[in-house]
Amino acid sequence: MPRTAASLPVSPVPRAADSDRRRTSASVVLRSVLEHGPVARSTIARLTGLSPASVTEHCARLAGLGLIRESAAPRRSNGVGRPHVPVDLDDVGHLVGGVHVAVPYTTVALLDLRGRVVARCELKHERTDPGWVLGRAAEGLRALLAGVPGRRPLGVGVAVGGWVDRETGSVVEHELLGWREVPVRELLGARTGLPVRVDGHARALVNGERLFGRARGSRSVLHLFVGNVVDAAFATHDEVHHGPRSAAGAIAHLPVPGGTEPCPCGRTGCLQVELSERTLCQRARAAGVIGSANPMHVVAAAAAGDAVARRLLVERARATGRAAGLLLDVLNPETVVVTEVGVMRFEECLAALREAVGTARSADLLPSSFPDSVLAVAGGSVALDALFRDPLTASPEAI
Repeated sequence: MPRTAASLPVSPVPRAADSDRRRTSASVVLRSVLEHGPVARSTIARLTGLSPASVTEHCARLAGLGLIRESAAPRRSNGVGRPHVPVDLDDVGHLVGGVHVAVPYTTVALLDLRGRVVARCELKHERTDPGWVLGRAAEGLRALLAGVPGRRPLGVGVAVGGWVDRETGSVVEHELLGWREVPVRELLGARTGLPVRVDGHARALVNGERLFGRARGSRSVLHLFVGNVVDAAFATHDEVHHGPRSAAGAIAHLPVPGGTEPCPCGRTGCLQVELSERTLCQRARAAGVIGSANPMHVVAAAAAGDAVARRLLVERARATGRAAGLLLDVLNPETVVVTEVGVMRFEECLAALREAVGTARSADLLPSSFPDSVLAVAGGSVALDALFRDPLTASPEAI
């Protein structure tokens, strides 16, 4: 005898699918508030295609988590009917921690839910063993939080150069720091008691640009990061490409035609040694421009009118443009964002970059949206990307 529908076993798949739907819908609602807030619930429903009842339900959940709040001033439609009480991000109650580990120092910061830096500090590396660096970062976060009483952290994002495995939260390899298979998420989580997310800094900044920067709304984005570490990240349709074990974006050893700098890998003219801030400072010292290893001293000299400093930065921007052109040929993105000290601060450098890429390119080539806070935003964006993708898991705790 055939079984009736009521007697058939219940599959767990619909329940999992419902959970995924709720998570996706909550994310869509929170992103709409980020992009349009303060915004009426009815407008969110129209923009997202969700039902008014679903939007109201998600707004109640997000408000209960402290992620959104009702705006102070209700709005009337044409001056009649019930007032629409808009909702906006609650950028006062909660924040996230951001940690960016560079070669000479670690940047520790607090960011609000709009990606704005609330507080930050730089912790110079007296040594680079992971336990010491991450312990100092945890202490720095505590000190910053003590300065903003009443605001609670939702988590910590960590951005690092080199090869970073997002899934395991570990640094697989960072040659300049001497880190290999470092469990960053585990180490920093134990020291803070907070959820910790870890990613490469180029990928972190792609997410920052798409959430809070000029690349918002772009269908595909290439980000090129040029510091002591040189790497790249590529995103299409709201997803950053990571590849197996998050190894995508490793471009440090791409050959640069005409390059002369010896690389630790044994070759000459690799992209990272040609463009790195270490090389920039070496050339500036050799030319008598500066007496330090700080690239910002080269920038300061150029801003003060030093023609040699300006020439060095323009040459570096032009070489960066050639590298960006190679990546454009392969990936053909709609938008290209470049994080490089000269390009972010001097129109002459940006012009040299664009000239090297080629005027016929269809991509919109932009400097970083965060010239004064790029490293702080990189760390915070790792946590904020996770929050906006899955806001229902937000769980504020005291550090």
